[in-house]
Amino acid sequence: MKPLSAGDAGRIGRYQLVASLGEGGMGRVLLGVASDGRLVAVKQVHPGFAHDDGFRSRFKREVEASRMVSGAYTAAVMDADPDARIPWLASVYVPGPSLKETVDAVGPLPPESIHYLATGLATALEEIHRVGLIHRDLKPSNVLLTDDGPRVIDFGIARAAEGDTDLTHTGSVIGSPGFMSPEQAEGKALTPASDVFSLGALLVMAATGSSPFAGNSTPQTLYNVVHSQPDLTTLPPHIRQLAEPCLAKDPAHRPTPSQLLDFLGAVTPSATPWPATVHQEIARQKGEVEVALGAPRPEPAPEPKPKRTGLIAGIAAAAVVIVAAGVTTAIVASGGSGEPGAAPASAAQPAAPPPPDPLRPDNLRTVDPCQLLDGKTLPSTGKLTGDNSLQVEYSQCSYGSGDNVALANIDVGDSASSSGKDATFEGLPGKLDDSGSSCRASVANPVAEKMGISAFSSTTKGDRCKIVREILTETIKALRGTPPRYPQDKGSLIPVDVCGTVAKDAIEKILGGVEENEVTGLHKCTWRGAKWISASVGDAVTERAAYESPENVQIGGFKVWVTREDTATSHSCELAWNHKPSREGNSQRVTASMSDSGDAKLPTEEICQKVEDFAGAMIPGLPKP
Repeated sequence: MKPLSAGDAGRIGRYQLVASLGEGGMGRVLLGVASDGRLVAVKQVHPGFAHDDGFRSRFKREVEASRMVSGAYTAAVMDADPDARIPWLASVYVPGPSLKETVDAVGPLPPESIHYLATGLATALEEIHRVGLIHRDLKPSNVLLTDDGPRVIDFGIARAAEGDTDLTHTGSVIGSPGFMSPEQAEGKALTPASDVFSLGALLVMAATGSSPFAGNSTPQTLYNVVHSQPDLTTLPPHIRQLAEPCLAKDPAHRPTPSQLLDFLGAVTPSATPWPATVHQEIARQKGEVEVALGAPRPEPAPEPKPKRTGLIAGIAAAAVVIVAAGVTTAIVASGGSGEPGAAPASAAQPAAPPPPDPLRPDNLRTVDPCQLLDGKTLPSTGKLTGDNSLQVEYSQCSYGSGDNVALANIDVGDSASSSGKDATFEGLPGKLDDSGSSCRASVANPVAEKMGISAFSSTTKGDRCKIVREILTETIKALRGTPPRYPQDKGSLIPVDVCGTVAKDAIEKILGGVEENEVTGLHKCTWRGAKWISASVGDAVTERAAYESPENVQIGGFKVWVTREDTATSHSCELAWNHKPSREGNSQRVTASMSDSGDAKLPTEEICQKVEDFAGAMIPGLPKP
């Protein structure tokens, strides 16, 4: 978001302008205020389009059609003037990054967010198609992630840019190569099924980070769209079952949005449907708006004279709020750049929800605990140094100071503790447990049942309980700020929500029903039913003879070690496999286990078979190394 310049108009139509949101290939987007106080996003098309009568007539027709679209996940036009010297349209302003910006910044979305996204997109397409429109350019930059769900923008208006204008020419491909349908790439007549294909490509991108048809050039990408079958083997099974039929080359074989909604079923309500960083970005943008509204507004200036601009690619870094039903970029031989788009319409601005708690598990999952306090000097310890040489759990780290190399451990995803005396750390209720030979300070995570954050020390050099008090306090402060994070390299297991890696029907078949998925750590999960299976990801020394089991099997392309235990009172089986190298001599490792005890014990062989079936169902839900 940028302040208006001295040469900018102070008003467009009924709207007082207060800031510039960004500029794209088809127009400029400005933040304005309506006479009733509502914030609006106003888009002025580039003057080159204003000279074309054909564009004006198509623009007017498509704006009128778009005004018939309503619904929770679409953005309807509030106002427009196709006959103005520079045509414009406006919509209610709502802050939120685009899906493209989100994936570029934080990587693929977790499965629960993708389910939420898919439901919103299918609902939006159902509404768009209801009024006889086809979106024509459903791509990641045309989907906003807002506090209460996704918003589809720019629906139908792409058609206004078709035809012979100064900025496009007959035969141009309108759309984004990596997300358009085969029939669109070939210039054929489109049906609503074209949007469903784009939805499928978009879900794959949200789950993997890239279009399933991306090539080294635009022609290669278009060829892939028309002729190549995408590799969907790395998708979680339930996402693949959703996306694969959408990507059928024949439009007649694709499901309708209504059928997609039937497949998706009910969505679990959530006040924070996206990763914590997305909600933090939304809050940041709201803060920018408050600043812009408080800034002095420039005196109104006359509208600038028409000026030839050409296609302007890209999107301003702060232009994450997009004009509803705005005009999309005409793509001829480029990869398709995002542009400022629209915000959803609503009768009034809702009250801003409180920012999401930074202690949410999806935010803590990628925090590097060995960098969290590294170099920090505390009164009872001196300068701390994090040591990851023996780190196995990604949520844990050992800290030393001077010659005291094993001063204390921290765990940002520990199990909640009920042992010890009541204590408070940084406003959070917790426990201080002094056993005489060790001391542990812990707090319950306020947004994650059964999880906590802890510091532990058994040092003989100093006051152990004073040390853990100070370390836990500083740990919570750091987590609430901008904590250091693990490198997000391709295929890493660190961001993975283990509970979301196995489809519900697969685990129910293995266990004979599932009562709950219990998050037992930031990188752990236990599925409980008549029986239970646990899985976790962490670091391990690769192929150390003393560590690996002599028994191994091949599952999903991985060498999997099998460890069995068969006693008179219990039977158990553990499987482990190396996913990818993490650092010298170490590998990211997945472990899955199941045990049985009591009177109705299963044979160890049967338990191992269940864990092998589980591993076979889990591996496709993990990122490709």
